[in-house]
Amino acid sequence: MQVLSLVLLSLSLAMDAFSVSLCKGLKLKKPLAKKAAVIGLFFGVFQAAMPVLGWLLGRGIIQYVEKFDHFIAFGILLIIGVKMIIDAVKGEPDKTSAKLDIKELVILAVATSIDALAVGFTFAMEGGLNIYLSAAVIGGITFAVCFGGVFLGSVFGNRFGKPASIAGGCVLILIGLKIMLEGIGVL
Repeated sequence: MQVLSLVLLSLSLAMDAFSVSLCKGLKLKKPLAKKAAVIGLFFGVFQAAMPVLGWLLGRGIIQYVEKFDHFIAFGILLIIGVKMIIDAVKGEPDKTSAKLDIKELVILAVATSIDALAVGFTFAMEGGLNIYLSAAVIGGITFAVCFGGVFLGSVFGNRFGKPASIAGGCVLILIGLKIMLEGIGVL
């Protein structure tokens, strides 16, 4: 996977966590740096771990799906991207609280990293990919985006959450389309 594609994918995967970080930032009181680091770390670790888990699961079935894996990757990324867009347009009510509850952070981190699990599955189909380096990039970018999201939330409010999720969903769909077109030999 090219560096630019990995960075764009990482940013796309981080958008759900970014939206939650914005909401957390709205409610957190000063000092924000420590709390932003904790939130970023939770989301970053889960976003890094889930692609590795998906990759490990995907490696077990790769021999059965090699001939049409690009269609599977496109379908997964399309579904995830459309779901992100629909969830953003629906405007689900905010369920986050002001305190940093470990149980809540784990639930939010798992919920926002499910798409990263599916992406890990598609990584297994691509081959020639360093999953651990890719996972580290995804986790690092997610950490940075969420750390900044807490601060943005505290300054600007919740107005960026919806457009960020829509943009993230669109980028996932475009990356899936690129994988499919490469798989059928168009690109």
